[in-house]
Formats: sequence, structure tokens, C-alpha cells
Amino acid sequence: MHAMVRLHPAEPAAAGADEDSQSRYENALELLLTHRGNPSVEVERVLAEDPRSLFGHCLRAALIVRADDTTARSTLAASVAAIEAACSDPDDPARRHAAAARARLDGNPALALERYGAIVIDWPRDILALAVAHSLDFRLGRRRMLRDRVAQVLPEWEATAPNYASLLAMYAFGLEENGQYRRAEKLARHALALDPAHLGAIHVVAHVLEMQGRASEGLAFLAATESAWMVEGTGFSVHLAWHRALFHLDANDSESALATYDLQIANVQTLDVSALADASALLWRLELRNIDTGGRWRLLADRWETQTLAGARPFYVVHAMMAFAATGRTAAAARLFEALSQTDSSDACSLAEDALAPPFCEALLAFARGDYAACVELLVRVRHIAHRCGGSLAQCDLIHLTFTEAALRARKARLARALVAERAAQKPASRLNRLLQQRLGMIPPARAA
Repeated sequence: MHAMVRLHPAEPAAAGADEDSQSRYENALELLLTHRGNPSVEVERVLAEDPRSLFGHCLRAALIVRADDTTARSTLAASVAAIEAACSDPDDPARRHAAAARARLDGNPALALERYGAIVIDWPRDILALAVAHSLDFRLGRRRMLRDRVAQVLPEWEATAPNYASLLAMYAFGLEENGQYRRAEKLARHALALDPAHLGAIHVVAHVLEMQGRASEGLAFLAATESAWMVEGTGFSVHLAWHRALFHLDANDSESALATYDLQIANVQTLDVSALADASALLWRLELRNIDTGGRWRLLADRWETQTLAGARPFYVVHAMMAFAATGRTAAAARLFEALSQTDSSDACSLAEDALAPPFCEALLAFARGDYAACVELLVRVRHIAHRCGGSLAQCDLIHLTFTEAALRARKARLARALVAERAAQKPASRLNRLLQQRLGMIPPARAA
């Protein structure tokens, strides 16, 4: 490859790559893997100096596919075309990266995943292909492969290899999303021992502590690592602040959750749709707790109104709907239903996500207008696919929370008791779940059948 660094640690750098370019390539790859800083800036700098850099184009394509950035379609097409023009051999690693990215460009993320995954099978130490496949596994809701794809390549890696901490962080996230919390935490902390500022590993530990209801430990952990993750420009700064707020909520401290929202989420000037989704998810949780959020919903809804959501992932449309439902913006809500109808049915990104979004949006509107019985009826139909919401288990839990709260408010005692018992069994240490159990006693007993 022209001026190409290794795609995986076993492959030597190309003879044409000077030392400065080599350093920039490796820095951009590290930023992509660790979520630190903005790897796109580094990649664009490389390509500005050498527009024929194949690794630069592979990196740029990987970043766009990984981020599911629909606004960068022309940029992705340019990089794919540059690689195809320079590499005629279909078995060349860069050409295979281009073929995988082209599948995503053609609106087929499932095929893109298949092709990136095939690269990983043939080159188990191609960490770039693995990182993209890992992201696509997550987006398509393929939780087992989120874990097992990394497990397949672990024997091919030495603990001293570059980017080994990132490999462990990916595997740990896959374990966490499959409920293997003890192993996930162990491996994530191992990754942090190798790279104490690895945001992916910090994220996994936060997930494990949240899923187990260890709120006080979670708050202490995020405070201890804050210097690493609360840095402007890091992709995880808002998201980890969201995790902090969840710990506050689980500890029944809504005041601190609101303070976190104001200081570390809402005041970020360049919120992208993922950050806006975190903001909506937090405020909706507060809405479910009947906490007064002041004018925060209005400001957030204003931000959502600036977004072009036609063709966007249903996951983001649903979070925009939370803001519009909470503020009574019926016209904006109608536009969102139109956006959902425009979702490309040939895009296999997540059929379950597509099926879940419209009834969940209807349920959000019903809840906001106080029709809790209608909200329950809508969610009864889709709760079996709630874990396929397009996000993590922690993000998908918002559906179960809404379902539970609607059942409580609709005074559906048997259903509410079952849902609260389900939550308590999963997180017995959660103070929130104990409060829900207390509220069950406030529902009048149902008449005998």
C-alpha cells in the first residue's frame, strides 16, 4: 500500500511512510480506539498532506461507518473510490476495507459487518476492522457477537502488543452487554491498568456498576477518573456524565442528577445527536419520577428541532420524541412520525429497532398527556423487543422504566407488581427499585375476578 502503516500489529509499516506520517497514523488509530480527542482531525491532516494515503482513507472510512454519520456520505464515497482506484487486487487488505465501507455506503450495514468481520477472520490482528465490526455488532443488536467476535481473536494477541488495552475494553463491553458483569469488570480494570485514561474501559466499568445497582461505587469511580473523561472534544464526556446522573438517580438524589445535567450535559455547545439523546434520556427519567425540570425540556426541544432527522436511526427519533412529547409540540411530533416512515426499509440496521420505534413514540405521547392505560397497552405489544432499542442495555432500560411507571399510574396492580419484581430481581441493591416496591402498597387492591 502507498504510505501505509500496519492495519494490525503483525504487519510492518510500508517503506514509503516517513516517521512523521507513521506517528500521525498511529495517533489517529489510537484516538479512534480509545475515544480520546477527535481522530477525524488527525486523519484529515494526514490526507491533506498525502491524498493517496490508503491507510488514511481506510481510517476515514472506518470513522464514518463506525459513527453512522449520514452527513458524511460524499466523504465516505471519496475515500472508497480512492482506495479502489489505487488497489486492483480484491484480496488487498485496503481494498477489502473499501468493499466493506462501500456496503455501508450502499445502505447495507449488515453486509458491511459481514465484510469487516471477514477481514478480522483472515487478519485477527487488524484492530481497525475489528473496531468497526464491534460497533456494527452493537448497532445491529447482535449482542452475542459483540462479545464473541473479540473472543475469536484474543488467542492471536500478545499482552504486550500495541492497542491490547483497546482489545480488552471491547471484549469487556461485549461481556457486560451479555450480563457477564464480573468478567467484564475484571477485564475493563485490566485495560485501565495498561492505560489508565482509556475511555472505553472507563465506560465499561460504569456500565457494570450501573447494571448491578452499585451507585455509590459508580459515583466514586467516575469522580476518580473524571480528569480523563471530562475533557472537551472527547466523544464520551457527555455520555459518562449521563452515567454519573444515572447513579445519582439510583441513589434517589434527583437534585444532583439535575446539577450534572446542567453542568456537564446541557452546557456543551456542540451537542451531536448522541449527546442530545443522552440529554433526553435523563430528563425523561426525571419526568418518570415526577421531578420538576423547569425550562430544560423547552431548551432541549429547541435543539432537537434544529436536527434533520429524516432517515435518522429510529433510536435518535425516539429520543427527540421524548422532548416533543414533554413540551407538547404536536407539529414536531408529527414530523418525527414522517421521519420514521422514511426509514430505508432496505437498511437492515435493526429491524427490531424499526418495529419498536413507532409504538414507543405513541406510548411517550400517551404518557405525556396522562393516558397511562394507553401507554401500557402500547408497550405490552413491544416489550419483548425492548432490548433491541438500538442502544445498550442501560439505554434500553428506559422502556421498562416507562412501562413500569405507566402501570403504577394506571393502577394496574398485578402488572406493576410483576414489573417491579423483575427490576428488583435484577438490581436488588437499587434504591430506586426499593422506592418502586414501596409504591406498590399505595395501589388499591384489585377486585376479585
